Amino acid sequence: MSEPRWPFVVFDLDGTVVNTIPLIIASYEHAMWDVLGERTSPEEARSWIGQTLYATFHARRPSRAQELIDSYVTWNAAHLPELLEEFPGTPELLDALTAAGVVTGVATSKRRVSAENTLRYAGLEGRLPVTVAMEDTDLHKPRPEPLLVALERLGGSAAVAAYVGDAVVDVQAAKAAGMTAVAVSWGAAPREALEAAAPDHIVDTVAELEELLLG
Repeated sequence: MSEPRWPFVVFDLDGTVVNTIPLIIASYEHAMWDVLGERTSPEEARSWIGQTLYATFHARRPSRAQELIDSYVTWNAAHLPELLEEFPGTPELLDALTAAGVVTGVATSKRRVSAENTLRYAGLEGRLPVTVAMEDTDLHKPRPEPLLVALERLGGSAAVAAYVGDAVVDVQAAKAAGMTAVAVSWGAAPREALEAAAPDHIVDTVAELEELLLG
């Protein structure tokens, strides 16, 4: 194996490291119906992934955003164990990165407790620390602040770091931070949307991602 291409790799969580897409879509559908009595299509709910809950719900019903958040969070936490799915090969990828000396972390728009529970149920808690969660920055993706704070905490710099994510906002945040933007096509965004965002790299399988990161 050759030297890692980037000594620091920061990951998005949902749809990148773990398959929480069905859970998130169902949680959005539940909250919108529970609080507003409105039906939300899976396609529309899928397009919201990557934003904070506050940004998503405030854009749709500012006066009831907190009720929507509370409904979402309660339902999501209750159904996390049954709806969480893994992306095969991810634990092995993280182990390979660690063995190669790559410093890794997570920068996510999720609340910290939710992110940590997600990693715990996925069996990845000891492999990948939640470096930056929603509470850690005032500004969120597609702004670069979460990624830059993650790099600071990991002891890295943007010039030697990659950010891996499945949403257009992930690509935008990585580019704004000056990091290498790596998009994965197995998550929330359609491949054509990721291509339009012009990441530095786009991969379709975990094996391709490992080859890119480790050579």
